[in-house]
Amino acid sequence: IDDAFFSRVTYRGAFDGANDWTAGWSEFDPRNKAYAAVTDTLGNGNTTSGTPFEITTNVTLSKNKVYLLRGWVYVTNGGTLTIPAGTVIRGDKTTVGSIIVERGGKIVANGTATEPIVFTSNQGVGGRNAGDWGGIVILGNAPTNRVDPKVEGGPRSIYGGSNANDNSGSLSYVRIEFPGVAFQPNQEINGLTLGGVGQGTNLDHIQVSFSGDDAFEWFGGNVNAKYLIAYKSVDDDFDTDFGFAGRIQFGVALRDPSIADVSGSNGFESDNYNPGLNASNPAGDAPYTTAVFSNITVLGPLGASATIDPQFQHGAHLRRNTRQQIYNTVFAGFPRGIQIQGSAVDNAKNNSLRINNSVIARANTPFFVDAADTTRSWRSANEASWFLDSQRENDTFNILSSLGFTDAFKQSGKPNFLLNTVSPLQRGSYWDNGVGNSAVPSIDDAFF
Repeated sequence: IDDAFFSRVTYRGAFDGANDWTAGWSEFDPRNKAYAAVTDTLGNGNTTSGTPFEITTNVTLSKNKVYLLRGWVYVTNGGTLTIPAGTVIRGDKTTVGSIIVERGGKIVANGTATEPIVFTSNQGVGGRNAGDWGGIVILGNAPTNRVDPKVEGGPRSIYGGSNANDNSGSLSYVRIEFPGVAFQPNQEINGLTLGGVGQGTNLDHIQVSFSGDDAFEWFGGNVNAKYLIAYKSVDDDFDTDFGFAGRIQFGVALRDPSIADVSGSNGFESDNYNPGLNASNPAGDAPYTTAVFSNITVLGPLGASATIDPQFQHGAHLRRNTRQQIYNTVFAGFPRGIQIQGSAVDNAKNNSLRINNSVIARANTPFFVDAADTTRSWRSANEASWFLDSQRENDTFNILSSLGFTDAFKQSGKPNFLLNTVSPLQRGSYWDNGVGNSAVPSIDDAFF
């Protein structure tokens, strides 16, 4: 992964012992955060019926106002919604307030470390919960392995195309709090939904907190991102589908042991196809899900409590022909460490699916295997042997304290994700020897 996009750090996970990139702009107690009252409205309250609210030209909000986001606000082809640093937008619960940037539209929401842009619930202090409003949906013209797919969650919009360099705008220093509505299976609005978004789009320093579904979900496209926080999501933290091929570095997920989804909650979930949705392409062929993640810290519920919601599952669940690559990453405190399932097993065997220079810690079952995969000669022992192959340079730990986090699993107030000076995570990354391990397939790419 020696690519200019990726910062060649020596440590594994999202943090070293000194640099806290969450400082200043993040918020870890949004339920009790005092926000100013609404002074203006964005949207007309309509969703699936009535006249849609559309932004068709250039619209700039004011940071001196607090907006109530009512219904589905579409930024259409040729339209640009610009949101200044420091702006607060509060989502309406009754009308499932959401912003949907369609193909050819743009959102320019660039906050700063001292003046982040905040999308949050319109409920009062102490009364906010996951799913209080819809979320942010960005749709572009970059490739996906489905034909003109309609975005999940109910909006009218189609995503995907042939322009890998498509530009849907920018999100920087942005918080998205209490979003995420699941209307029915495979029909959810996530905290941040990205469909066919191209690499001309900028994404950095984004926190999704208390999402009622996934924190971040990518459907195809190849947009890159850095510095992502998934905080107390209900479903998955980082979900990739339908040929997503972007590069992600520096992300952290922290779970609440009492909050999980009936469908099963994971740190990573990755698919190349969905049997119920890829009707015209049932094998989920190219473009394949080949996303590359590096330096992610995934902190599961067992780090905070031995008593957890029974729907918690894996640090990473990789299935349905995904060819995702994960490097320099920590999976800590999930009941199951990893599961490689179905056709993804074949990809692991041929090395098109990779987990290298990574760590599984405090998992009841570090290597979980579906019974059906025994026909592929893939049992827990095979998965363990694959993960622990010396060329992959992975590790396992039984005790979370061995990782050397300062106070990473803290549930009330701001966690401290930094490492102590003797943490084994301070070293051991793919780049730790300066050039990467030559025995491991290269990720030489300017993104890293």
